[in-house]
Amino acid sequence: MEALNLENVLLEIETLKNSVKEEINKCSGEGQLLAVQVKYLGRKSYLVSLTKKIKDLPDNIKPRVGKAINETKEYITKLLEEKKSEFSLSEKRKTRGAYDYTLPPRPFPIGHRHPITQTIKEIVEIFKTLGFSVYESNEIESDYYNFEALNIPQNHPARDMHDTFYLNLANPDKPAEKLLLRTHTSPGQIHIMEKLTPPIYVIIPGKVYRYEDIDTSHLPMFHQVEGLAVDKHITFCDLKSVIYIFIKSIFSEITDKEISIRFRPSYFPFVEPGVEVDMSCVFCAGSSRECNVCKNTGYLELLGAGMVHPEVFRHVGYDPESITGFAFGMGVERLAMLKYGIQDIRAFYENDIRFLEQF
Repeated sequence: MEALNLENVLLEIETLKNSVKEEINKCSGEGQLLAVQVKYLGRKSYLVSLTKKIKDLPDNIKPRVGKAINETKEYITKLLEEKKSEFSLSEKRKTRGAYDYTLPPRPFPIGHRHPITQTIKEIVEIFKTLGFSVYESNEIESDYYNFEALNIPQNHPARDMHDTFYLNLANPDKPAEKLLLRTHTSPGQIHIMEKLTPPIYVIIPGKVYRYEDIDTSHLPMFHQVEGLAVDKHITFCDLKSVIYIFIKSIFSEITDKEISIRFRPSYFPFVEPGVEVDMSCVFCAGSSRECNVCKNTGYLELLGAGMVHPEVFRHVGYDPESITGFAFGMGVERLAMLKYGIQDIRAFYENDIRFLEQF
């Protein structure tokens, strides 16, 4: 008798599920749907009355009947929610009207390279045409690679804590020596010359870090591109030729006037002789008349360069009597400022989309 009662109850529940599904499918509005909900889930519904009778059933079938009732309630609720969603979607389509699938899609804003990245890419492409390859070096360096191997003595101002970000990390090779964030891309020269034998023609782009106050022309993090050429019989004339070609190539798009370039003697510990390279001002076209950018000189400082110092060659095991080389380094932000006529370096990193969209 108990088995029969259980079988009958489960059969009735299954029949009810089929009936509910048919009635919900026939509903044409939310009013009809609400009536079905009240009929099958309301206080006077079959499922509620059956729930009240569970206590009168034998203990061995109570769990199965209770489970069947709960599953049926969840099933009906799910069907009701799905039908409501159909009504809601249909109403939205009526409100919106017909959609013309032949219309072109709405434009979607697509990002592009940052102006500094674009400038680095352009620099790289120019030097590739001159036979230079690209090398990326470490941003975290040891004192040896950042200073000592580049012929920078212990008392050089660049070693001062106010210029260099020293890290609270010990050098694995020299535990007593702290590591630092590189202050220039020149350490890459040493790494390359330790790994390769001449001839070497490379450029080294990357970020550098200095403890600087932020203003219109200084940032604590900026980008440099280092260049290095090591071979037999390289002369200062080779350096001048490469610099001339590069400057005229990078600025050819912004001026149709002849660019004047000059080399001024300067001091860098890792080159001898060393020079500063200037170009005619792109703002006043070299006229030097009331120009705040070039301070009425008609020229703008662009990069530093020189012939690789013999001591640098000795640090990497090269014989300075049999090979020569030149090196140069430039600030990418400064180059971009001159190329695009920007007078505040901070504009590159303020993330103003109105500024960035111009490039």
